[in-house]
Amino acid sequence: MMVILLALMYFMMIRPQRKQQDQKKQMMSAMKPGDSVVTIGGLHGVINRIDEAKQTIELDIEGVYLTFDLRAIGRVDKQEPVAPEAPKAAETTSEAPATDEKADADATEAPAAEAPTEDKKED
Repeated sequence: MMVILLALMYFMMIRPQRKQQDQKKQMMSAMKPGDSVVTIGGLHGVINRIDEAKQTIELDIEGVYLTFDLRAIGRVDKQEPVAPEAPKAAETTSEAPATDEKADADATEAPAAEAPTEDKKED
């Protein structure tokens, strides 16, 4: 009975904890400059430099460079490839006609609104 209880404790507690430790080690070894990370304190930043000898990491947090222990990293988001600038230009050109249409709509409404006021002035 005691052996069954120890086996159950191993599979319910110790084994999942070891798997979690292995996943964390893999995540830490795969980190590289340019990856986005979140610290255990909730700060979001981009890896600037990793110092394996000192076990520290330097993060760029919107222009502020902070140094943390490697253990302070809670999550790593891999660097996504930068989208080319051409699609952004296409998005801005698609927005431009929408503003022109609004201007055209305002221009067509304005004379209609002015016409009755001119008729009232003539009376």
